[in-house]
Amino acid sequence: MTILIEELKKEHSEIVAALNEVKKLGILSKEGQNKLMSVQTSLLAHLEMEDDQLYPALRKEAEHSKDLKNTLDLFEMDMENVSTIVREFFDKYSEEFSGEELSEDFEKLVTALSKRIGNEEASLYEEYEFMNE
Repeated sequence: MTILIEELKKEHSEIVAALNEVKKLGILSKEGQNKLMSVQTSLLAHLEMEDDQLYPALRKEAEHSKDLKNTLDLFEMDMENVSTIVREFFDKYSEEFSGEELSEDFEKLVTALSKRIGNEEASLYEEYEFMNE
């Protein structure tokens, strides 16, 4: 496994573990909210690493593979959706974690991130590994 994929998978595990800890602590608790704020920082750094290192290499390879290009196109549309959910959540609750919709919005955030992580690891990371054999 390449160093990049190892690092990205490690970060995925940490993000999922942190989100699960927020669930356990409760999104309405101060501890849960503090943990969630630490997830925001690591999540943004993770996305930046993917944007800088993973996606450019895959796009270059996609110039020679229609299947990979189609896969990347789908992932980019999905990523815009996930990014919107993440950005809207943290914008909405940047001042204060409160409101009737907080739990529902948090679940929406967790679901979107979990789905994205699973899809990346099952598809894109495998493709990257294959490219680097």
